[in-house]
Amino acid sequence: MAIMLLPLGAHAQPEARAHAPRPTTAAIDVADLETRTYVIADDSMEGREAGRRGGTRGEEYIAREAKRLGLVPGGEAGTFFQTIPLVVRRADSTSTLRLTDGALVFGRDFLPVPRLGPQLFLGGQPFGGTFDGADVPVVYGGRVGAPDMLGVDASRGKLVVFAAPLDQGGRPLATFWQRDNLTRYAATAAGVAVVIGTGAPPDAFPAFLRAPRDVYDDPAHPWPVRLPVIALTPDAAARLLGAPPESLAVGAAGRPVSGHVGFVDTPTESPARNVVAVLPGSDARLRGEYVAVGAHHDHVGLTRRPLDHDSIRAFNAVVRPRGADDPPRAATPEETARVRTILDSLRRTRAPRPDSVNNGADDDGSGTVLALEIAEAFARARVKPRRSLLFVWHTAEEKGLYGAQYFSDHPTVPRDSIVAQINMDQMGRGDPGDAPPGGPNALVVIGARRLSTELGDLAERVNAGPGHGFRLDYAFDKDGDPTNAYCRSDHYMYARYGIPIVFFSAAAWHRDYHMVSDEPQYIAYDRMARIGRYVADVVGTVADLDHRPVVDKPKPDPNGTCQQ
Repeated sequence: MAIMLLPLGAHAQPEARAHAPRPTTAAIDVADLETRTYVIADDSMEGREAGRRGGTRGEEYIAREAKRLGLVPGGEAGTFFQTIPLVVRRADSTSTLRLTDGALVFGRDFLPVPRLGPQLFLGGQPFGGTFDGADVPVVYGGRVGAPDMLGVDASRGKLVVFAAPLDQGGRPLATFWQRDNLTRYAATAAGVAVVIGTGAPPDAFPAFLRAPRDVYDDPAHPWPVRLPVIALTPDAAARLLGAPPESLAVGAAGRPVSGHVGFVDTPTESPARNVVAVLPGSDARLRGEYVAVGAHHDHVGLTRRPLDHDSIRAFNAVVRPRGADDPPRAATPEETARVRTILDSLRRTRAPRPDSVNNGADDDGSGTVLALEIAEAFARARVKPRRSLLFVWHTAEEKGLYGAQYFSDHPTVPRDSIVAQINMDQMGRGDPGDAPPGGPNALVVIGARRLSTELGDLAERVNAGPGHGFRLDYAFDKDGDPTNAYCRSDHYMYARYGIPIVFFSAAAWHRDYHMVSDEPQYIAYDRMARIGRYVADVVGTVADLDHRPVVDKPKPDPNGTCQQ
């Protein structure tokens, strides 16, 4: 089953893996889209991971195109680039924890737990703080998620040691933070420790604790809470508490501990940069206002080992039709037979192809390309929009919306001059073979009326015009939707500041989502061109309004929790 890690079509099709580029034109058409998509999603881009050389290649391609189209640099210091504060954070191997009769050993007995997830207001955990102290009292806090966990007041100034929650098999869960939000201890405790190690070095702890990770750390907007969290083995916990945790009552005092546990930051391989460009408006009165057009240019980079491309598509076609958005699971015997039938038909036409590049042709090469197409259409038009157009190709969306967060926190134009933001992500799929939930003529719309009824009405009015007529699908936009899609893409970083947004997606979460199989030959170019022309008309209509779209809904707290 190793070759069936991931999905494919219902029958064998020839793969057009290469494409001869052609000069682009003002038209948003198939020829332009193919030319640009095959460039941005080429293997040479190495999956366009933010902070890696492949991401830099993608940024430089977009900037060259913006310059060629005559757009004005909108980044820092007269360039098209805006560098965001992304660093590589590693556990500090000099970290120490000392007791009166000896020390715990870094990597064998304990490891610091890094920051996990996105920003706090999007559900991230406030971990990653530094533990620093001398003779800090230790106390047993109970099991994470249990109703009798130690009270917050009793944690003041102490290192609180918790037992991890248990899975159905009675094993400790390394993902302990999913059972309880430990944020409430951040204001009182000196730190938190959780028993998740096995006590069997060198693999005593989960790999995610040892691996360096990219972290967004903006000194101008620091995380308000940084909770020191330490992973312990059972033996280390027993030494700190004076007895095995399971033998103790909640609140039992342990032995004082001293030391320093933290992290070390180093630069990423390459800078992570937003690409920012402006098309000045034609109306002197409105030129100082902007309609922002956005997409994220980054993707998820390379896999650690090559996977068989066709096996991935075959498996996902049957077992994971939403790609990585579907939880991994084993195929049933009946599903395995269906996967084998698909794969056998492919093997009659081509040999296996090892693949390690997450090309991101749809996610979000498609939105990136459409933003370039829209820019070219307006740049080459005889009459320019009245308002200026602000094109921002964000970086590090996949790591936590960091590029959009940085731009909205540090905009290169006055923030209140942005009258609306139009966001595009996964704009290239939706053919019948993708089985889009809303049907092949559906276009997913999210957030259009969450701040401005007028903006949502405008999007529908434009859609009713000639050449469009999509079925606008609001299913993902309803309150309480489990995907929380309104909070999951770059537009929210603008919306949190009260800027009305519209988020478009052609067919989110298809079988190639976050897979090495998200390649240019699977894009529905005719459909993508139609969508691009519609989005361009929405942008142009907003840009030519004689007033700003009216914000008639409550503005969110920029640092409050986002829950759809």
